[in-house]
Amino acid sequence: MQVANTSRLQLSLITLDDSALLFELDQDERVMHFLNGGIKTTQQQIDTVMMPRLAQYLHPAKGWGLWKVHALDCPENEQHGLSGEYLGWVLVRPMHFFTQAQPHNLELGWRFKHISWGKGYATEAAKAVMEAVSASAEVTHVSAIAVEDNLASIAIMKKLGMTFQHKSIHRDPLGDIEAVFYQKMV
Repeated sequence: MQVANTSRLQLSLITLDDSALLFELDQDERVMHFLNGGIKTTQQQIDTVMMPRLAQYLHPAKGWGLWKVHALDCPENEQHGLSGEYLGWVLVRPMHFFTQAQPHNLELGWRFKHISWGKGYATEAAKAVMEAVSASAEVTHVSAIAVEDNLASIAIMKKLGMTFQHKSIHRDPLGDIEAVFYQKMV
């Protein structure tokens, strides 16, 4: 599966050889704030936890995985000093993948460098990815979760057309979290 570039962004699937990009992104405490209180991820954690997890749900034909986002060379990106820069990623995998996978309901998530915040890049990238992966006949819903205080991520969910479903514990082998769940029927 391919996701078409937007006017400002290039999107391609992260491979299992791209661990340096995940490490780079996770070195900013602001990026990690709502994930773990601002603790930077080590390269060892990327290699022994994150990449093996990615390998479990990576499915290029279905568009599952992490879509890396680079800023294209265009006037707006040049204005922000971001042309050619790696900005972050958009996650796609079946909702509740590690506990009770729902292939018809795809979870979207995103993580972007602080330098790109507030410029619409995460929404633009997530929308492009969402449209591509939800074109499959087997996909009926797209969902996203966030901690309740992560108002920026919740705003992106709303911009993608998702609505609040409930607040509950999100189960994950790495640790359970209380989260708000948003969803959109496609």
